[in-house]
Amino acid sequence: MSKYVLVTSGVCSSLGKGVASSTIGSLLECSGLKIAMMKCDPYINVDAGNISPYQHGEVYVTEDGAETDLDLGNFSRFTSVNLTDEACISIGKVYENVIQNERAGRYNGRTVQVIPHITDEIKRCIRHMGTTSGADVVVVEIGGTVGDIETVPYLEAARQLVRELGKNNAISVHLTLIPVITGGELKSKPTQNSVKQLQQVGIQPDVLICRCESEVEDSMKQKIARFCNVTPGAVFVSPDFQKSIYELPVIFHEQGLDAMILSKLGLGNRTTDIRQWTDFLEKLSNPAKKIRIGMVGKKDYLDNCYKSVHESLFHAAVTGNNAELTIKKIDAETLEKTQDIDQVFADVDGIVVPGNYGQRGFLGLLATVRYAREHKIPFLGIDLGMQLMAIDTARSLCGWEDADTTEFIQNSTHPVISLPEEQPGPNDGVMKLGASEVHIEDGTKLYSIYNSSNIVERHRSKYTFDRRYAAAMTEHGLITSACAVSDKQTEAFEWKDHPWGIGVQYHPEFVSRPAKPHPLFNSFIKAAIQYRK
Repeated sequence: MSKYVLVTSGVCSSLGKGVASSTIGSLLECSGLKIAMMKCDPYINVDAGNISPYQHGEVYVTEDGAETDLDLGNFSRFTSVNLTDEACISIGKVYENVIQNERAGRYNGRTVQVIPHITDEIKRCIRHMGTTSGADVVVVEIGGTVGDIETVPYLEAARQLVRELGKNNAISVHLTLIPVITGGELKSKPTQNSVKQLQQVGIQPDVLICRCESEVEDSMKQKIARFCNVTPGAVFVSPDFQKSIYELPVIFHEQGLDAMILSKLGLGNRTTDIRQWTDFLEKLSNPAKKIRIGMVGKKDYLDNCYKSVHESLFHAAVTGNNAELTIKKIDAETLEKTQDIDQVFADVDGIVVPGNYGQRGFLGLLATVRYAREHKIPFLGIDLGMQLMAIDTARSLCGWEDADTTEFIQNSTHPVISLPEEQPGPNDGVMKLGASEVHIEDGTKLYSIYNSSNIVERHRSKYTFDRRYAAAMTEHGLITSACAVSDKQTEAFEWKDHPWGIGVQYHPEFVSRPAKPHPLFNSFIKAAIQYRK
């Protein structure tokens, strides 16, 4: 039977519960255990697919095509778990399942209520993850903050699970905040109050993790343990990172968090091998070179909007090229108004245009692509970034001034990008989600990067390149270097007379890991390093 680690948080949001959960999963995996990871989100949306990245960060796509919370990206980068749709449930999905059961008559005429029907469905999903994965330990992150009305069904389900499974099979890990007030004094009262709120719903935390920007004395840890009714030595500190979130597995291991969790779960003494993390941090601390990448996105975009792209560039710089990475955030709407675009890109070694939606900033993104092509700066376009390569070629080189995407303009006479159903020939007319096979043309730069004719990559796209314009694109130096095996849609472009200019329809950022950078990002960073030489 699987054991469960239920991770909650209190005081305030954005304490880093997703990273803490991922780190716990990583340390248990480094101890030789098979793990599974799961996120329970309190929002009523059925999934994260329609939520603005400004509100909730990027949408992370699993191999089976689920649109999930960005924390699953952390799960993937910290562990070797192959995540699926079952790894992320929202309260909207839970209610949807319960209502479908009610409509099908499966409750035998009983009144459907939060308890037991909603909580039973939550428990079913959590225990089902343990059963289907065959994991020794399932780490379950419960989203939201203790005290929020949205988290009540999840906390009640967690309380029942701990009671039903027993303390050796299900434990509670609670993340809180120790603020530092004027004068540098640390205050434990918010943590005490948070634990009281958790106890009021019937959950006694077994382990406490306290976020704090400074060191926490042992005397304060002992005070917290005493007032919060936890085992002495079960209070740990999650400090602000110096350079990277990947410091956390080493920090937690040195504090003994993994040993404490293993003990609480009755899994005995195990050796935790964290060399993958110490090796990564060694490279991070001793770079041989520096590199600066310009990332162009929507106005005032947050780092979480393109979280996986950020991390993939970071992995490729540190592990793949022994370089110190700086990412320059560039606003596409500002580019639309600037009179001196050369000044904006003067200090960058490479340019990335990640996936974007909506027309806002379109001309700035298009100007970025044109600048990278004309000045032969290493360029990586993802999704819309790839599609803009076709629009730029159509407008700048083919002379089709109205060339566009039907996502923005419906009456263009040269709709080089459009929905599949707007194009001639057979198509399924649905959004492409999840992993599918891609064929790479021999002799292309993309082939030299993958060293393979057929690869599998993850997708999240509706609009595609209209292949009727392929011959004109090729004639003007935009080569089609890959296509989908299933429907032959264009999957990649590259500029013919350019040191490194590639755009891909798929999303390679979803599979990059610290110790195993994605080859496309690895090659891009290498080209960017060579740019100034």
